[in-house]
Amino acid sequence: MTNAVARDGRLLEIRDTSTPWTLRTYPTRAEWEARARFIREHILACTGLLPLPPKTPLKPRVFGRLERAGYAVEKVFFESLPGFFVCGNLYRPLNGARRAPAIACPHGHWAGGRLEDSEMCSVPGRCINLARQGNVVFSWDMAGHRDSKQIGHRDFGGPREDLWGIGVLGLQLWNSIRVVDFLSGLPGVDAKRIGCTGASGGGSQAFLLCAVDDRVAAAAPVNMVGSTMQGGCNCENQAHLRLNINNVEIAAAMAPRPLLLVATTGDWTADTVEVEYPAIRAVYRLYGAEDRLSVRRVDAPHNYNRQSREAAYGFFSRWLHNGESRVSESAFQVEADEDMLVFGKGRGRPSKALNATAVVQLLTGRSEQRLSQLKPVDSGSLRRLKREMGVSLRHALSAEVPTTEQLFIRNTGRERSAKWLTETLLIGRLEQGERTPAVLLSPLPYTARAPAVLVIHPKGRTALFGRANRRPSPLVRELLAKGHRVLAIDPFLTGESGLPESGSSYDRASVSHFHTYNKSVAACRIQDIVTALAYLDSRDDVGRRSLLGLGSAGIYCLLARAMAAGVHRTCADLSGFDPASDRCWLERCFVPAIRAAGDVRTAMALIAPGHLLIHGAGGGFPTAWARATYRWAGRPDRLTRFGKRQTRANIVEWITRI
Repeated sequence: MTNAVARDGRLLEIRDTSTPWTLRTYPTRAEWEARARFIREHILACTGLLPLPPKTPLKPRVFGRLERAGYAVEKVFFESLPGFFVCGNLYRPLNGARRAPAIACPHGHWAGGRLEDSEMCSVPGRCINLARQGNVVFSWDMAGHRDSKQIGHRDFGGPREDLWGIGVLGLQLWNSIRVVDFLSGLPGVDAKRIGCTGASGGGSQAFLLCAVDDRVAAAAPVNMVGSTMQGGCNCENQAHLRLNINNVEIAAAMAPRPLLLVATTGDWTADTVEVEYPAIRAVYRLYGAEDRLSVRRVDAPHNYNRQSREAAYGFFSRWLHNGESRVSESAFQVEADEDMLVFGKGRGRPSKALNATAVVQLLTGRSEQRLSQLKPVDSGSLRRLKREMGVSLRHALSAEVPTTEQLFIRNTGRERSAKWLTETLLIGRLEQGERTPAVLLSPLPYTARAPAVLVIHPKGRTALFGRANRRPSPLVRELLAKGHRVLAIDPFLTGESGLPESGSSYDRASVSHFHTYNKSVAACRIQDIVTALAYLDSRDDVGRRSLLGLGSAGIYCLLARAMAAGVHRTCADLSGFDPASDRCWLERCFVPAIRAAGDVRTAMALIAPGHLLIHGAGGGFPTAWARATYRWAGRPDRLTRFGKRQTRANIVEWITRI
């Protein structure tokens, strides 16, 4: 079976930022809108923003006005979070309309940041011209650039922060959402005519914002939307973000709002006209809105140069002003950097400005406060918790319950003994290429619709059945004696699916942003458990299903059960696991954004009122939360919690109850 295991798709294809994507098609508008909703939720969940946190006062400071030919420019800083400052420049038209459109202008990774002024990219030149054309324009710093030095751009975050969905991408996405708040609240701005444009990393910021915030009425991401490269910086890669979504789909989530794709011959957008544009156009066609999508390709290196800018000017003229679609750039004079920077010339950064450590504390505290406010106090609040946090947990785990048609099932052997029938199998999901070794023992004489228990051992099925599947452990024998079928699997990288046998590697350090494109090992194992439960459900000869997690596999089973409905009983040995400890999650069950999604607290809410036995939990186990959940689910009797690990006899007696 080792050769078959080696064909597990998760080991065959390790994805990275430059792995080409095959672009999907959507036959109906309903199918696309379900996908677009998934994309929006997934972006927010991976960044710890689902449900969307409360917005705190911006407290904007606008000062240092300079009036120039056709426009004025000012310095701005405001608090996207208490103690975290967004800094930039606000450009306004002189003698413009009483209510003007506004355009958000994030910058890319050019050295000058928001003040970059070169042949390939002039951020001030873009803003000056857009202001002269009648728009209020705001350009602001990426985190870690120019005035925004509270965190480092390339060194903020890490595995511990990933547990909470914290990273530069999420922080910048929140900043972008607050930029829209800032612009919408300015006197003289028409909040229904908000645009956004940026190039390179600024293009990533633009389409991520547009995917999650429908207040953006028109967008022009430049030199970024591609199917062969997804962005190479921390600010474009959050753990688990692109497991099964890509930049082309994220940009398409703008539909049916007006969208301009600006490409160039000198980077990964060279084929946009032939590849990405038609794919997005197919989405716009579902709305009968093909005229709202346009594309322009220039002959240049990676850029936001004059040609690209003029394409954007015409686009925004058409869609925000109902004006001409061909607009030329006027000559401009850029101010000295020191006259544009927010902090300097006697103004220092406010004393309340948080450092990186304090920002992380603020964001983890925000997630915990949000969850504590959702703690069940009645049946209605329990339903709200399931609705709001359940979506977040599903995206964090990225676990799906496959239908029977989506299952891969291969029987690799059958052997009958005097007391049981042994079936060896490979199971998985067809499209994902998963191949999980499994063994199913059925007691003899054979009984139709016999109950089944899926048993997960941290060392795999060999620990339960022996190497030749002929020496069932005492636990398995006792379950068989009770008339239960017993299914055991080797979850990802466990037992026979482990690396020495498969000859492959995973979590490779040589792959940048590995977890943006590849599931964590724990998430893969949780999916395998969910798939195994679906396999049991697909068999006509299996009655009720139960789930038993032993040792360190107990936490996987608890989380998997939250994804799978219709499981009769679930017993999880947490083996000292402390759900309140980030270290425990890092060392024993690393799943990005799991803590922001409510971890075991949300999982238990989704399981309730199902039968649940938890034993061997660490000191931080939320016992009061669990009891409240089951109380308001109307079945407090179905929750059993023991601090000490239970004996085999107690476990067998409990799991086989009707």
